[in-house]
Amino acid sequence: MTLTIPGFDHIRLPVADGVELAAAVGGSGSPVVLLHGFPQTHLMWRHVAERLADEHMVICPDLRGYGASDKPAATDPDVYAKRTMAADVVTLAAALGHERFALVGHDRGALVAFRTGLDHPETITHLGILDIVPTLDMWNVLHGTSAAVGYHLFLMAQPPGLPEAMITGSADAFFGSFLDAWANDPTTMPEDVRAEYLRASAAAVTSIVADYRASADIDVMHDQADLDAGSQLAMPVTVVQQDWGSQLGFDAAGVWKAWAPDLDHRLTRAGHFMAEEAPDEIAAAIRGLLAR
Repeated sequence: MTLTIPGFDHIRLPVADGVELAAAVGGSGSPVVLLHGFPQTHLMWRHVAERLADEHMVICPDLRGYGASDKPAATDPDVYAKRTMAADVVTLAAALGHERFALVGHDRGALVAFRTGLDHPETITHLGILDIVPTLDMWNVLHGTSAAVGYHLFLMAQPPGLPEAMITGSADAFFGSFLDAWANDPTTMPEDVRAEYLRASAAAVTSIVADYRASADIDVMHDQADLDAGSQLAMPVTVVQQDWGSQLGFDAAGVWKAWAPDLDHRLTRAGHFMAEEAPDEIAAAIRGLLAR
């Protein structure tokens, strides 16, 4: 049985031909959509969602290819392009009656959120980003031995076949290594939650790899086209991230300022899984964003 957010309804809605997204929905008020990261599901938002639900309708989908959502075959690069996944999110929200909404994403979900903000500026009122830089910038800042922190990006960028076979052969060890290495406080992820992440990820190896492979190909092309066109995020943006700039040798706030003129850039002492390790901090950052 899929674990979901206590007190929230668990739904499934069609968002594209042959693709349905699963989502947890709860609360009432202005809509906020929360997108999860890797190797997780919508469950990562359980603490933050509960804190926001007294003032907002909170919608927490599993991304295309993850969790209980559909996992279409990657028959072409567009299937897992962040542009396609962004369109999924807009369609899901519209099906729930929300033509405009605030959007917050973590990790992979943050890449989808970034693309949604660029592609659908009339739809996204506020944009929150947790612990990434945009895809194009991500590849540009990974260099030398420091790039080892992102080895999985290079592994899953390889042509279909070998990455899927290698990961499937040791799925729990592979996905579990990120849950261990990226958490400052592993006790904030209970055993049943960890087990759910491992189960869901092992069942989605092919689609997860396809998502990452798109970020080494079509997503880069989309970002570059926007950069060349001078496109920027039109809405208020809050970025919360670990101090990757000092670790990898780049100006993280500067990277984001180029894309987001109305920017609130914050560093956190929490680990990568900050929505679980520091839910009060993240909920407060989202409330601050929505007040702008």
